[in-house]
Amino acid sequence: MSNGTHYEVLARKYRPQNFSELAGQEHVSRTLQNAIESGRVAHAFLFTGARGVGKTSTARIMAKTLNCERGVTHEPCNVCPQCIEITKGTSTDVFEIDGASNNGVDDVRDLRDNIKYLPSHSRYRIIIIDEVHMLSTNAFNALLKTLEEPPEHVKFIFATTEPHKLPVTILSRCQRFDFKRVTLPKIIARLREIAGKESVTISDAALALIARKGDGSMRDSLTAFDQVLAFCGNTVSDDDIGTLLGTIDRRLLADISAAVFGGDTQGVLAGIKQVDLVGYNMRQFCQELIEHFRNLLVTRSVKKPEEILDLTAAELEELHKQSINISTLDIQRRLALLIKAESEMAYASFPRLIVEMALLKATLLAPLVPVQELIEKIKALETAAVHTPSLPWETARNASAPLSHHMEQPRTAAPSRPPQPVADTVSPPVSGGGQPDWGRFVTFVNENDRQLGSVLEHGSPLRQEKGLIEIGFPAGSYYLNAAQDAEFIADVQALACTFAGGSTTVKVKSIESGFADAPLSLAEKKKSDAEQHLNELKQEVGNHPLIKEAERVFGCAITDVREF
Repeated sequence: MSNGTHYEVLARKYRPQNFSELAGQEHVSRTLQNAIESGRVAHAFLFTGARGVGKTSTARIMAKTLNCERGVTHEPCNVCPQCIEITKGTSTDVFEIDGASNNGVDDVRDLRDNIKYLPSHSRYRIIIIDEVHMLSTNAFNALLKTLEEPPEHVKFIFATTEPHKLPVTILSRCQRFDFKRVTLPKIIARLREIAGKESVTISDAALALIARKGDGSMRDSLTAFDQVLAFCGNTVSDDDIGTLLGTIDRRLLADISAAVFGGDTQGVLAGIKQVDLVGYNMRQFCQELIEHFRNLLVTRSVKKPEEILDLTAAELEELHKQSINISTLDIQRRLALLIKAESEMAYASFPRLIVEMALLKATLLAPLVPVQELIEKIKALETAAVHTPSLPWETARNASAPLSHHMEQPRTAAPSRPPQPVADTVSPPVSGGGQPDWGRFVTFVNENDRQLGSVLEHGSPLRQEKGLIEIGFPAGSYYLNAAQDAEFIADVQALACTFAGGSTTVKVKSIESGFADAPLSLAEKKKSDAEQHLNELKQEVGNHPLIKEAERVFGCAITDVREF
């Protein structure tokens, strides 16, 4: 600027001036050129797509093609007065309108009144409305009739990044062209071409960082390139790119992922520290790390990853080297941890800590044993089982059956030490003055009235003699309250008389919890017997040779034994 000349940014200086210069939009260029050559040019076009992919540039090229003095051809000449005026934006017959600032119904009415007149010195009056979705509802309604039946000398070209906001009545009156995001290799190729014209020395890796910063937008990539040149001049180093654009070096992502798969916790934390020192956003870093692991997964899973991943040849080669010794399952497990961590970072106060914890967990993940290796170990156990004593609950016939994942006791098995029955088999009521047995009496009550029996099971027989049964229940318990009911005592007393064959009095007494002189209730005795039986079963299972061999082969330990 010191010499007084006006500097033109790269995005404007190298703006496409014909269809052949449109990078990544060949499907649009070919369709429009065929329409022009065949004379099938519609009266209204709608160009949709992300920012900076060439929508407005295509509209200007289309306008030059239709109004070029050398005739309507598939490419403008760019040297005639008409093409030069359109390129400079000074043509009186091509109106380029910003839909965001001219979105009222009055603006559309003025436009509708002006297009009635013939073009001053061109074939067509061409109306280009950028960001057309910003027009108001009334403005769209005012445009409908003109858009459906415009004068023969008028062509409409609309551009928008949000076509879903346009009314269906507008969409149905336009030929729609969807612009794609420009692929990374094409952006890099364009940047390399511009670097040659500008005499800039820069590496392919640096161009890849700039292109990735553009995120599929050619204009954003050129803007980032302009920023780099302003900072570095005509010689650009790779380190300056990362510092200036705030991007994570792909080598750092590769180093951190290699540390994760190699179990190097020191390298993982050192990499995160380096990211933090640069001042890079931790959530953005986590997202880029997720993308890197996704690229590793795709590279490991498919034969032609270059058809799926938007990466350079050098980056694909690096991914292939790193993923060749890693299984897809290992990548998936770590990718799941990173995705979970990224979702937690949205409202976290310590994003760095979340990333560190996720990566440390990913680094320390225990390796999974291949299925084939497990099968071989199970076969070895089956062979060993034939030569070892059977488990207490097994028969000789099923001792060589395949070992299941859970060593469970069959429902029909007989344990080595059968538990003693809580109550004897019910005998007919005794006659005369015999003393009642508590277990037999409760069983007798259960057979006649299950509700009474369920309460008596939690009582302790304090006294049992001719003509008297005294029952104790824990103080403050539900069962004490139920047993003290007069109707309950009367019903139990009637059954006691029938059971004993004579007059019997039933008394209910409150006992303190843990009262030493009180015998165990039937419910307490059942629980005690079950616990004792389970402990004996655990001891028998733990000492069995086959179980010990399984622990040795699989490197595991028994944590629980259940009886079924």
